[in-house]
Amino acid sequence: MYQRIRNLREDKDMNQTQIARVLNMSQTGYSKYETGENDIPTTVLIKLAEFHKTNVDYILGLTDNSSYYKKL
Repeated sequence: MYQRIRNLREDKDMNQTQIARVLNMSQTGYSKYETGENDIPTTVLIKLAEFHKTNVDYILGLTDNSSYYKKL
């Protein structure tokens, strides 16, 4: 999961500070998600999936299908 959020960030050519701003948090706090030092709260996980236009299952490593699931 942690490598996936890093890969998604890098695919957008963004740094940790930029993603942290999107999530309204500090760069240090976000960095701890990428390293696995802190677990990612569900609300942040959902925001990341929406921002990266993917799904939570992909971020969690439950599927390799990164297709975006639209809200109903």
